[in-house]
Amino acid sequence: MSDSSSEDERVEYERRKRKKHRSRSQSPRENRGKHKKHKKHKRHSDSDEDDRREARNERDRNDHRRHRPDKYDPHKKIKQEPDDDLRNQRRERERNDDRRRKARRQRERENNDDDQFQFGQGRNLGPEPPVKTEPKEKEKPNFEVSGKLAEDTNTYRGVVIKYNEPPEARKPRRKWRLYPFKGDQALPMLHLHRQSAFLLGRDRRVADIPVDHPSCSKQHAALQFRLVEGRRDNGAMCRQVKPYVIDLGSANGTFVNNKQIEAQRYVELLEKDVLKFGFSTREYVLLHEKADTSELHDEDEEDSS
Repeated sequence: MSDSSSEDERVEYERRKRKKHRSRSQSPRENRGKHKKHKKHKRHSDSDEDDRREARNERDRNDHRRHRPDKYDPHKKIKQEPDDDLRNQRRERERNDDRRRKARRQRERENNDDDQFQFGQGRNLGPEPPVKTEPKEKEKPNFEVSGKLAEDTNTYRGVVIKYNEPPEARKPRRKWRLYPFKGDQALPMLHLHRQSAFLLGRDRRVADIPVDHPSCSKQHAALQFRLVEGRRDNGAMCRQVKPYVIDLGSANGTFVNNKQIEAQRYVELLEKDVLKFGFSTREYVLLHEKADTSELHDEDEEDSS
């Protein structure tokens, strides 16, 4: 009796178990989640969440690439036709580049071959014709006096004197005098009848009449007495000794009565002529012993008073 009852319980248990399993499989929505009530949910870390998000995004991108493969392919370039304006600009730019390249090549050819090409043109001109030059005449022998031979005889105190006295040089019989003035001040008188010539300049080693102004040359000018032909008061011809001045090529010139004279040329001096040398303010008045010097004495008395 006991065995039969236990058998019945076991059969009843199996029947209920099958029924319970059948109810779960037939109504999944009603029984969804009932068997998980007793289970504890698993916590996920932030890194896992990021991985899942990245996987989801990658899946979405793959879906888009599947529909538009040419848009997302980095190795495939889609050729887009520009509009008319851009196309015209590009063609114009290419033409300008070609013109510049041609001009540059042309300039290089011209620079490399200047004898055959004229600058700025592409025309072959050939070699230039030879320039006709007139034959130079041979220099003829010059027998004029150079002054080199006279250096030994015309040297005084180690200085070569520029001036040589002419053959007609003579000492004057008339007692000529030179009166220098510096402004209104009268300086010592100079006698000119003791020599036939007097050299004026800054070089005191050779100058007979020193002129110390910086604008004067070392050998500035010369006073020369010359024997020349002349006429007396009655008209008769005679030979007279007259004073002359010559500029020796000075830098700032010689002046007679405030007029500059020509260099290397004799200029006759007359009574009461005034000489100036360079930019010096000193004035030299030429007089002789028979000249009327009352005007000069009157001026001296006025200055003294």
